[in-house]
Amino acid sequence: MENSALDALICPVCGLEFVETLPGENSLKCIDGHCFDIARQGYVNLLSGRGTKFTQDTAEMVAAREDFLDAGHYAPLADALGEVVGEVVRDARPECAPAGTSRPLVSRPLVLDAGTGAGYYLDRILVNLASGPGGEHGIDSIGLDISKFALRRAARRNSGTVNLVWDLWQPLPVEAGRADAVLVVFAPRNAAEFARVLAPRGKLVVVTPRPGHLAQIAELAGMLGIQPQKEAELVQAMAGHFHLQERREVNVSLVLSPRDIQNVALMGPSGHHVDPQHLARTVLGLPAFTAVQAEFQISIFSKLAAA
Repeated sequence: MENSALDALICPVCGLEFVETLPGENSLKCIDGHCFDIARQGYVNLLSGRGTKFTQDTAEMVAAREDFLDAGHYAPLADALGEVVGEVVRDARPECAPAGTSRPLVSRPLVLDAGTGAGYYLDRILVNLASGPGGEHGIDSIGLDISKFALRRAARRNSGTVNLVWDLWQPLPVEAGRADAVLVVFAPRNAAEFARVLAPRGKLVVVTPRPGHLAQIAELAGMLGIQPQKEAELVQAMAGHFHLQERREVNVSLVLSPRDIQNVALMGPSGHHVDPQHLARTVLGLPAFTAVQAEFQISIFSKLAAA
């Protein structure tokens, strides 16, 4: 596993740094000798032996999500995220956009995708960063997710990313102050840890559904409702570590087939509860296409001085 983002990792057992992994080696080792196998797909399970009380997304949920996202339904959100994270990285690292020079960086910018899933959004963001100012210097990236099924796909999609199985509610295996951007798309939000790993000028970028998100099909598909106070609750949850700098809304008009509706119901939190067979029977009675509105909010947070 050759990736300069490895320099930002710390061992979850002892907190020490990892040593360089030589070509052909199939494990990740820290300087104290703790060893974690590199799966044949390219990801590393740092949770080995630790366990977690949270349920990972199943293979079926991950497959439904990838099918839905690869159809391009949420591409406008991915493009908006690419623009936001590009701005965040260039603000955190002014040297990423030098005027009239290509002087090298002391270290490459680092994007941490907390809850990367199959890596769809991170992929689009990295493409945006590579084509923008400073992209010639390269971008490091780390993807964390609790689902090994998701990371198998993420490792194929983002082969240059360090993809790790990890529980976001545990201390993150990342050195303090190393990330220029932390991205959280529909994933748990550990404010204290995000603040710890962010550089002083780094930003936390959080994507949440707005109250009207997929309202036209939510009840039909057995999806969990979006509470009106969700936006205020997000800001409150970040208080003490972050302050809200900016919000951007992304609204997307979709035309979904019955298969799309089935996928969107299975790919999110509702996928842990919905009966797939009942859902399949339900969507059979739907018209060939259904008009749906997807409503997202991108919230950009800055670290508090004491965080």
